[in-house]
Order: sequence, then C-alpha cells, then structure tokens
Amino acid sequence: MTAIKGLEGIVAATSSISSIYDGVLAYRGINIDDLAEHACYEETAYLLWYGKLPTKSELQTLGKKLSDYAPVPEQLLEQLKVYPKDANTMAVLRTAVSALALYDEQADDNSWECNQEKAIKLQAQLPTLIAAFARIREGKEPIAPLANVTLSHNFLYMLSGEEPDPVAVRALDQALVLHADHELNASTFSARVTIATLSDIYSGVTSAIGTLKGPLHGGANEAVMKMLNEIGTLDQAEPYIQRKLTNKEKIMGFGHRVYKNGDPRAKHLQKMSRQLSLLNGDTTLYDISIKVDGLVSSQKGLRPNVDFYSASVYTLLGIPSDLFTPIFAISRLSGWTAHILEQLEDNRIIRPRAEYTGPNNQQYIPIDLR
Repeated sequence: MTAIKGLEGIVAATSSISSIYDGVLAYRGINIDDLAEHACYEETAYLLWYGKLPTKSELQTLGKKLSDYAPVPEQLLEQLKVYPKDANTMAVLRTAVSALALYDEQADDNSWECNQEKAIKLQAQLPTLIAAFARIREGKEPIAPLANVTLSHNFLYMLSGEEPDPVAVRALDQALVLHADHELNASTFSARVTIATLSDIYSGVTSAIGTLKGPLHGGANEAVMKMLNEIGTLDQAEPYIQRKLTNKEKIMGFGHRVYKNGDPRAKHLQKMSRQLSLLNGDTTLYDISIKVDGLVSSQKGLRPNVDFYSASVYTLLGIPSDLFTPIFAISRLSGWTAHILEQLEDNRIIRPRAEYTGPNNQQYIPIDLR
C-alpha cells in the first residue's frame, strides 16, 4: 500500500449532488453560473436535498418550514450568554449545533424522512444562532427571526435589527448559492465519515463545522480580509504584494487544488463586491482587491478563488470578519446534509488504511530494564 498525501486524486465516493469537470461546477447537473444568476438560496438547497428544482408551491412549503424552525430553544440562547465574549465564533457554532441535538427528541432517528426534516431545521437555526451570539457578545439582546422572509433577509435583520437593503439581501443570497456545495471537500468528507458510522445528523454537521473551522478550508476568507486591512490604501497594494512575493509568503484567496484555470465562483463575487461598493459610496476595498488580483494573477499565474472576493462582499455588508466562516457554514449546511442523506442511502462505514512507516520487529522490554 502506498499513501497518497492529502488523498489528492483519490475517488472515495460516488455522488449525484455536485460535480467539477473541466473547471465547471454544477449542482445536480446545473451550472453554477446559471444558479448564481437566477436561483435563490432556498431553491438551491431544495435542489441539493431533493435532486430537482422546486415548484412554486414546493418552494413556499420549504420557506414556511424554514420560518417555523428558525427560533432556537430559549435554554440554548441562555447558554450563549455565558460563553466567553471573545470565543472563536466557529467554536461557538460547533458547540451550539451539538447542543441542539439535546433539544430534539428525534435526534437519533436516522430515517430519511426524519433526517430530511432535521436538515431543514438545522438550515433554519444556524443563522439564528450566529446572529444571536454576534449580538450577545456586544451586550445586546438577540433579535427573534422574522416570519415570511428569506433566510438571507432574516440573517441580516437579526444581525443589525434593521431592515436590510434589497441589494444587500441579494448579495448575501448569491454568496450562499455559490458556497452551498463543492463535491467531496474536507468538511463534507468529515460529515460523511461521521454519518457512515450511523451516528446522528447533528454529529455529522458538528464534525463538518469543526473541519470548516480550519484556515486552510473555511477560514481563508477571514485571512483575506486581514490582508486587505493591512494593505489599507490602493497605493500600498503593489509594495505589499511585492514583499509577499519576494519573501515567498502565501497570499490567501488565490489558487485551488481542483481549479487550474480559475474558480468559476469568483467572478460572481467580484461583481457583487463592485455593486456593494457603489451602494456604500466607497470603492476603496473593491479597488484594492482588483489591484491585488491583477498583481498575483500576472506575476504568479494564480487566479482568485471563492474566498478572495467573498471577504470584501461580507465586509461591505457590515459583517465582522470572524463571522465569515460561520456564514460559510450556513451555506454549506445544505450541501453537508444532502451528502449525509446520500451516504445513508447506500451506506458502508468509511475506513481507509494507512501506510505504516514505523519500526518493525521490536520486542517488549520489561519496565525494570528500561
């Protein structure tokens, strides 16, 4: 047996949920460009879960369920109030999602119908949890979710307490569509490994959140924002990037293991970043991003990935940088749970082997002789 580092190029599962061929990302066979331009996030989640786009009545039914499930147990909100105010937001989300299982009488029911309902419930409750903690740590009371609005609208409202601009709602909605699934990425693989043991869906999602927490996966967009803040002004972009290149330092938000000719999602986020900049009346952040993009693309041959422009989009929406990865989790929740449901349809426990590189023919030495 020969180990393949990072399992690169290894096909570990079959899936009908999403695909990446020749640099094209598709959900259930629909090009991501088509979905980003025309679909809302709720339609996209339905597509991932059920394998088809919803009819108008099916979309309304899903919207009603998401609205009904959006409130979280009061006991859990009280728990959030005793968490350290400076706690890592992904650690908070990981803990809170695990705790949600304690308040669900059907947490251990692994039937398809029950898991499907729990997927919708988790999709509805993640935005409530994240917005609640964001306010609690600022000394504010959580805001109850609205009824009969989209998930993106509700999240922005619960975060600020103000009705969001339609352009902002559309921007967040489109970002969620673009992040919803991405084949067998690290966090999705974690979810499938966990559920393959016939554990519960909450454990699968908790595993995925723990994986997404890492800066090499979901945390990259926060690192991008840190870089943009360090650059500060447009005239500092070139010397900053040149120093990074000279010192052979990694520039976050560029390159991707799967996409060799550019991430197809990046162009949509770039467009959103520009629209939000114009809406806010300040294009500084967008201008710096464009400058950095040009420098890295021309000198390193690397194109921006989904994380690069999502950083400026979320910042222009007034979202703190440490909420970027939790928002990623809101979006990817639909993909995670779709994969969990798919894994259970034809399950076999995931148990790969390891190439042993340690010593051989060792003998036990009695403790008195060591």
